[in-house]
Amino acid sequence: METKVWLVDKNVDNLQSYPQIIQSAELLGANQVVAFPTETVYGLGANAKSDEAVKKVFEAKGRPSDNPLIVHVASEEQLIEIVEEIPEKARKLMAEFWPGPLTLIMKRKPGQLSNIVTAGLNTVAVRMPDHPIALGLINASGLPIAAPSANTSGKPSPTSAKHVEDDLVGRIAGIVDGGVTGVGVESTVLDCTVDVPVILRPGGVTFEQIEAVIGRVRQDVALKHKDAAPKAPGMKYTHYAPKAPLYLVKGNQAFLQKLVNEKRSDGLKVGVISSTEHQHEYEADYVIAPGSLADLHTVAAGLYDTLRQFDALDTDIIFSEMFPESGIGVAVMNRLVKAAGHQTIEEDM
Repeated sequence: METKVWLVDKNVDNLQSYPQIIQSAELLGANQVVAFPTETVYGLGANAKSDEAVKKVFEAKGRPSDNPLIVHVASEEQLIEIVEEIPEKARKLMAEFWPGPLTLIMKRKPGQLSNIVTAGLNTVAVRMPDHPIALGLINASGLPIAAPSANTSGKPSPTSAKHVEDDLVGRIAGIVDGGVTGVGVESTVLDCTVDVPVILRPGGVTFEQIEAVIGRVRQDVALKHKDAAPKAPGMKYTHYAPKAPLYLVKGNQAFLQKLVNEKRSDGLKVGVISSTEHQHEYEADYVIAPGSLADLHTVAAGLYDTLRQFDALDTDIIFSEMFPESGIGVAVMNRLVKAAGHQTIEEDM
């Protein structure tokens, strides 16, 4: 399959009528799959009403079909078409964070979406992306767009069109290149179908921000226990993993350097994920800092690109510092823990 690539300036006015957006929207209307940028990561978009289109998403990604997808909308009118009702707490969060990196799970309206999108569940995960290209594409297509991250299943999510090309050229109809994404980790997923809403996946909107708007919120037990079954789209299987084994290190810089030295003495190429503050304290084959401890949003923005850089460098093993689990740092550590398959090395104190 030929994959068309369109370069689009997100700052252009009236993106909905931009020729490249019209062309990509026509492909979506023809039940083809098109990757596009959002403020979090690149999404792999398909007509959420069509079984034919949604099947192509799963085929391109190599993603198990019992894993539901997030549906992207551009207006409340589109939302009303696919959900039975909008809970009051969901309305408050929409007013505060939409468009933005917050996905809300609500009861689906029967007959409006492909059953494959929701993996047969009576609920649907929906968000309104905060990106002009994403909104322009949804509006131009006139469709709700089902879109997981635009990578092959299990690999780090894509934060640039180059990442999408590396994984999916020849497997999808098109890629809308709108530059590098901003947030860098996926949206927060919140189940609004229960009395006390539950965070099923941490992301671009933090626990604290949500509680400030609607009061008490719970976190899914699966976020802390690896054997518990997660319920959120994109959380059921291993994700975000680089090719090389990744270990999280609980200890100081000297302890991490000791681990590096041991593996290098065995002839392995060793990589280190570090904060910018500690980057120059390590001697390894490759040391990459996704961002700063002083601003964990920079770590989130650079995390997936960092993991993909190690793949390009053919690193044999990677050790990562831990990052503070506060604010968006919760999402950062959630992704690192999953990328490492929960493998942690702790310094004896």
